[in-house]
Amino acid sequence: MTSSAEHTPERPDGAAAPDVHDAPARRGRVRARRAAVMAVPATLVAAGLAVLTAEGALGVQFAISGMPFTVTATELDGTGFAQFGGLDEMAEGSPNAGETGGQVLVVTSVIKNATLTKLCQSVDLGGTNLVIRAGEGAQKVRASDLTTDSTELSGDAAFTNIEIGNDASTLNKAGPKGRGPIGVFSQQSDTVHIANLRQTNYATTAGVFKLPGLKLGFSGSGC
Repeated sequence: MTSSAEHTPERPDGAAAPDVHDAPARRGRVRARRAAVMAVPATLVAAGLAVLTAEGALGVQFAISGMPFTVTATELDGTGFAQFGGLDEMAEGSPNAGETGGQVLVVTSVIKNATLTKLCQSVDLGGTNLVIRAGEGAQKVRASDLTTDSTELSGDAAFTNIEIGNDASTLNKAGPKGRGPIGVFSQQSDTVHIANLRQTNYATTAGVFKLPGLKLGFSGSGC
């Protein structure tokens, strides 16, 4: 019996061809680089959806500060809703990276058109909080292509024509900005209504963000 080394094929350049027996190990390493994330949708009703997000799939295209901020609203109404997993990254060398490696796994929520009542946003600066309030009067806060990257979401929600389990790259209800990376678990709906919304966010973007009655200041307590 001859050894397997005697039958190892060679490439035209004379180098040994890759061993086919190494293929399962390589596939295993690729699978190991994928992270399983528990998505907490913007509702207690749909909590617990599993999200599989590929390494490098960013919810927003800028370096986050790594400082979480709180957002609350008594009511949120939206048309064109999408949600999927993502990975946000801090600037290189950020002092907020800690043991995270500068990366935060998030749930990205996209709403094509949204209105919010009594919006409050606060960030803890260490000993004091920067607080922003808006939409407390007759006029509501309005946003288009509203995107939030969150680690915690809660509220009492209702959806119309919801679809759960889509590939994030195929989503179409929230427009082009409401599509995520291929192979990522997601959900979408025609409309979303959330009462008593509360989020812990790392990033927010919007095409248009109108804040009637804007108030900004420092406070000993946040939202």
